Amino acid sequence: MLHTKTAWLRAATPVAVLALTLTACGGHKGASNGAAGPSPDQQKSSADSATKSDKSATAPAAGNALKPGQSGTGQYKEESGKATYEVAAQKVHVGTEAEAQKMVQDPKGAKGLVAATAYVKYTNKGPGVIKGLAKADVGAQIYADGQRGGVLIGAPHKLPGCEDPVDIDNWKVGQSHVICTTYMIPKGAKALVVHWGDEGAPHPLIWKFDNAG
Repeated sequence: MLHTKTAWLRAATPVAVLALTLTACGGHKGASNGAAGPSPDQQKSSADSATKSDKSATAPAAGNALKPGQSGTGQYKEESGKATYEVAAQKVHVGTEAEAQKMVQDPKGAKGLVAATAYVKYTNKGPGVIKGLAKADVGAQIYADGQRGGVLIGAPHKLPGCEDPVDIDNWKVGQSHVICTTYMIPKGAKALVVHWGDEGAPHPLIWKFDNAG
């Protein structure tokens, strides 16, 4: 399920124009989760050097892909220990190139790119309360036509229907939260894949989406 509503841009732009930059593909999303972000000089460097998809990062085999909204279960190493999550990629919003150019410091850096945002639902299945800042959303990545996109540092989590991990405190067993993950992908990409797993996980959870936009 893909959405291209202008309400998404209205929610994203006020923060994005001031803070969003591209980072090296496959990098940690710590800044988007409330950790200290890069300096202005580092932001400019990241934006200049990582505006295209990571051609060396190919999508994992998707033979057992889940359907949009279907749940799978996996573990993620949080600060308070390993936690088991039930995870479901619900939908992907794909914007326009014009919108993407408004989301980065240098519009030229977004030439030929669009922003794809995955809405992912996470449910804590235990064994206990997740204390501190949850990092499970860092495990979500977006691939377009078989190539991993470029993660968008500082992308606003408080889009319609999404929560900010910074606001999630003492995540109790059984509680669910929907968290957004945004990547820059090539304009016109048709096959989108969202996959989730802890770093080095041999079998990440995979969801396939068709981009009809």
